[in-house]
Amino acid sequence: MTPPAACAGAGGATSSLERLRPVRTRLPGGVELHHVQAGTGAPLVFIHGVMGDWRSWAPQWDAFRARFTCLSYSRRYNHPNRNDMPSPDHSALVDAQDLLGLLDALGWQRPVLVGSSYGAFTALAFAVAHPARVRAVVASEPPMLRYADFTDEGRAIRAAFRRDVVEPANACFRAGDDDAAARIMTGGISGAGSAAATPAGMASRLQNVRAMRMLALSSDEFPLLAPEDLAALPMPVLLLAGERTEPIHDVTFRNICAAMPNARTARIPGAGHAIGRDAPEAFNRTVLEFLAALDRAATA
Repeated sequence: MTPPAACAGAGGATSSLERLRPVRTRLPGGVELHHVQAGTGAPLVFIHGVMGDWRSWAPQWDAFRARFTCLSYSRRYNHPNRNDMPSPDHSALVDAQDLLGLLDALGWQRPVLVGSSYGAFTALAFAVAHPARVRAVVASEPPMLRYADFTDEGRAIRAAFRRDVVEPANACFRAGDDDAAARIMTGGISGAGSAAATPAGMASRLQNVRAMRMLALSSDEFPLLAPEDLAALPMPVLLLAGERTEPIHDVTFRNICAAMPNARTARIPGAGHAIGRDAPEAFNRTVLEFLAALDRAATA
């Protein structure tokens, strides 16, 4: 559930991502997905959060395209896609099937998947459904909230999150007040003092508010990826969390880590839920070191 980052890389330098013009690929079922591609090397796909889009990875773009052929795309209901088909059961499972269609259309066989928030959920859903199509997964705070229910502490935190954030926001969505719903969700997901809640952050998020509405009003926005399926994933997985993330993300992350004992985990200092935006240098360094270690292991 990460917002689009300002188009700047680590240290405030302008990212080349903002200078790219997204192209549109139409999938066999009629879904259109806009995306950009740049770089050289092994394929890597960036997957943004719920109110982000292809621009969300500006702080990562230059660092990663120097080592990988990078693809950043907008998921089904995110800017600038114009998909208007209904999806009453919309979830990461649907997004994972869209990603499969996009990879097939582009001829990409086995990329690294780097996802943030709901994009991380999508990456793990794709890996469970199509493990042979994934080289590695980097999942930054996937909001798989059913994992919060695996402990008493998590159940209490999720119940409070639903009472204080989800239900008021969903009431606004049902009433047609998308702006108010987005502000409630932003405060609950990222914290009232986060960059996402500033006027500039909200302006970007509101471009993608339809994506939030489609998930909020879905019959099941947080389908369960079974713990045994996550534990059995054959590819390397890196799970990331911010040290100052909100309680709902913290307890969910801890319970996901417990279900995936073979995954590598890291906490990023100074970061909240939007790690790649909050601490881009630390995020980039941690992920690139993880991927470099895979390369060394493959050639050893």
